Parts: sequence; C-alpha cells; structure tokens
Amino acid sequence: MQGHNDSDGIGGIGDAVRGSNQTGVRAHNERLVLTLIRRLGPLAKSDISRRSGLSSQTVSVIMRALEADGLLHKGKPVRGKVGQPSVPMGLSADGSYFLGLKIGRRSADLVLVDFLGCIIQRQHQTYRYPVPDDTLAFARDAAARMIADLSPEQTSRIAGLGIAIPGYLWEWGQTFGAEAEKIAGWRDRDIQAELGAHFAFPVFQQNDASCACGAELVFGRQALPPNFLYFYVGYFIGGGVVLNGRLYTGPTGNAGAIGPIPVPGATGDIQQLIELASLSGLEKTLAAAGGDAAGSRSGAEIWDSPTHWTMDPGVLERWMDQAAEAIAFSIATACSIIDFEAVVIDGWMPETVRTDLARLTKQKLHQVNLAGLIAPIIHEGTIGADARALGAASLPLSQRFLAL
Repeated sequence: MQGHNDSDGIGGIGDAVRGSNQTGVRAHNERLVLTLIRRLGPLAKSDISRRSGLSSQTVSVIMRALEADGLLHKGKPVRGKVGQPSVPMGLSADGSYFLGLKIGRRSADLVLVDFLGCIIQRQHQTYRYPVPDDTLAFARDAAARMIADLSPEQTSRIAGLGIAIPGYLWEWGQTFGAEAEKIAGWRDRDIQAELGAHFAFPVFQQNDASCACGAELVFGRQALPPNFLYFYVGYFIGGGVVLNGRLYTGPTGNAGAIGPIPVPGATGDIQQLIELASLSGLEKTLAAAGGDAAGSRSGAEIWDSPTHWTMDPGVLERWMDQAAEAIAFSIATACSIIDFEAVVIDGWMPETVRTDLARLTKQKLHQVNLAGLIAPIIHEGTIGADARALGAASLPLSQRFLAL
C-alpha cells in the first residue's frame, strides 16, 4: 500500500525534510530515503537525489545498504531515455513487520502488517466494554498465534507493537455501559509496560484517534496538503492534527481531542460534538427503535462488521444529517484557530456511509457563516475502519524507518 504523490518533497511538505551529506547521519538519511519511497512509490536514484538534496554518491551508498538489508528491491529498468536505463527501487513487502493493537469501547483488533502497510493477519474481538485483564489476554494470545505462523526470518523482522487506545478510557465508562469497578482498572494499568515485558520487541502507545490520523499520513492513498484536520467517527468521535506534514499530538498527547467542541444541537441548545457525531448516538437510536445495538453482543449490527450495515436507512440518514451538521460547525471553529487547508473524514463504517457523511458535511459547511475564514477542502479518508489498528502498527514503523 505505497502512497503516491506527484509533488516534490514528502507528502506535500516540499523542502521541510532534507538530507545531509555529512558523516554520522546515515540513519537519518536512510529514513529520508525510505520516507520518500513510501510516499511517492518506487524511485530511481537520480529522483531520490533530486528530491532529497543528497549527492548521487550518498544515495547510491544508502540504496545498496537498504537493499542488502532486505528493505528495498529493484524494479524493472525504465528505458527510452538518453544514457543507461534507470532502475526504480521500491519497498520490499517482507522488509519488516509490525503489530497494531486497537482497543476500542466495543471491540478490539490486532493486526500484523507488512512493510507496505498491508494487513496480512488479523484477530477481532467484540465485547460490551473492555476489561484490562481480558484485553491483555486477547493481545498476548492473538499475537502468539500470528507469530507462530511466521518463519524465523520473518519473526526476526518484527519491529514492534503499537497500541491505539482512547485517552482516559475509565472516565467514560458510564457513558458506554461499563461496570464502574471493572472499567476503573484502566486508570492504574500501564498496558504499554505490561505488553512490553511480554514481548522481545519494543511497544509503543498513542491515543486511538491520533493513531487513525497517523495511518492516513503514513499509508494514505491520496495527496493531502501539509496542514489538515482529521475526524475519525468511532464509538466516540475523535480527531488528529497534521501541521507541516507531521502529526501533532501536543505536550500531553491530547491535540485533536475534538469531542468536547461545543456545537448547536437540534433545538438550538449547546451540546458537545461527541454527543451528536459519534456512533454511540446511532447505537442508542437503533436500540430505541428495537435494533440489535442494545443486544448482549455489544451492538453486533454496528460493531461486528464495518463494511455492511443492514439497519433502517431512515435511522441512519437522520443520524448522518445530525452528525454532518455538528462536524461542519466544528470545522468552522477549528479553522478559526488554525488555517487548515483540508479536512479528512473517516471512521468505523461502510465506504458508502463515509462518502455520504463527507458529502453532507461539505453541504452543511457551506451553510455555516464562514465570514473571515477560508473553507477547507473536505476529503474522505482512504484507510477506513482499520485506521486505528493500522495507525498503531505505524508507530514502530515511524519510530524505526521514517523521517517524520
């Protein structure tokens, strides 16, 4: 899943990330080369030299080293130009592997991802709410099964495990029907340390919505400007902020926590975005209408599959209309603080629902008073329901292989 972008530089960043020809910085330059190829697709040495500012000799040394390490492979020679044919170098799918654990309020996922960002194994679990011991057991057992299917060589190439988890999970237990004493256990648990003690590879952790945004940044299949606001619609809506082509999480990791943004409700009262544009609201509406969302399996109609929903179209349309209006007001608020050039909307939902939600949000945004503001371009996300899990897997990938 290599992203492609026709602009110079990295993902529209231009010259924000440049290489160095000085000694002692090989690791940075290798990351830069890998980042360019991940964003732009297979590149010839001359293209990498031009885009990175590195000398041809430096690029040649780096490319040989990355190829020897199994991270890059040669493509077919490109002929038809003067001189020797150029040979593009692309990422090797088996160059490295990454585990991504998403802990949600209604389900958990563990994915094994190759160097291209393709999911090659997955385990999924639904529940009424996450309990620390049960969730850790799921992660350990699922990872053990995945690793058992790998060869020793593949196992040696696992670069780490990333965890995507909602911030302050224990504070919202009552909202999603959790028993207080069981959900409170998350307050004093360090899941990163506990899983880190179990595995030989490093473990990383980040807010789940920021992870989803990171997945779009690392694995996304569209060209985006260097500054954009990201919305991920899950059980609760969350977000991410990208500034100058990099995910910005802030000093406490809470940047992009868009849920509390005040927005007008249907009767004109002020509510929080999280109340109007989260799938928890859709779940409650379905439950009130006699749907499966209140069932003992934690809302199988929504949570078992993000690709096919069979719910009442009228219920879904009313929720989308409400959610789109609330998101539109949130976009106007955010753009009055930071001049975002684009907004990306993704979530745990079928692609058709995502398309309709993005379209409705664009319509609603045009109805908001934007005097003094420039309306951002609204994009659909390209990752979908796997964004949080893939974003978790991107944490060890970014730490080890990217110049972001």
